[in-house]
Amino acid sequence: MKKAVTVFLLFDLIAGMLFCCAYGLRSKAVTSDSGVVQISQLEKIESTDDIKKIAITFDDGPHPSYTEQLLDGLKERGVRATFFVTGEHAELHPDIIKRMQEEGHLIGNHTYSHIQLTKKNREKFKQELIKTNEILREIIGEDVQYVRPPYGSWDKSFEKELNMFPVLWNIDPLDWCSSNVTCIVDKIVGKAKEDSIILMHDYYDTSVTAALQAIDELMDEGYTFVTVEEILFD
Repeated sequence: MKKAVTVFLLFDLIAGMLFCCAYGLRSKAVTSDSGVVQISQLEKIESTDDIKKIAITFDDGPHPSYTEQLLDGLKERGVRATFFVTGEHAELHPDIIKRMQEEGHLIGNHTYSHIQLTKKNREKFKQELIKTNEILREIIGEDVQYVRPPYGSWDKSFEKELNMFPVLWNIDPLDWCSSNVTCIVDKIVGKAKEDSIILMHDYYDTSVTAALQAIDELMDEGYTFVTVEEILFD
């Protein structure tokens, strides 16, 4: 009889464990007043679906000092960002581009000279994208697929011609024309939503300071920073 009871209890325990695994649940142990540990409830294990993703992007760099400061701050916080660099600055500071890649950041194309696309300069704009891609391929050893078109001007036919995809934004704190760190941070945090893409620049000291402060506040609010491809395609 004891053997039968033992087998039954063992079967019941195994069945319960399988139930918890199958439904992503875990038991919570609670100590009662008598000191007896009891299983009081089942809690749902947090899944990746519960993560609030947000992306922060930086245009115009790399800058010889401000980008390094920014990379230091991102590394300290374990945050990954997306950098849309110009070809002319990448040529000047290839070591910073390599550091971006080594530390897990996504690197994108921002044309060679920050040229804005117009009806009259389509071919020149295209050639700047190609030239910048060649520079970046030489530095990081891989092709770049994402482009941040200066001022948001884009021609969809480039997507097929160059196999490149534009990345725009939905939060623009205008950090390039303001030195008020508090104002920049408030604009970012006030507009932040899940899957937002924040536009900033790593070419100004106040932008770097504001970016790191905004990151701290948003992380406190439960956001996880990812690269733009995780926002666009996950």
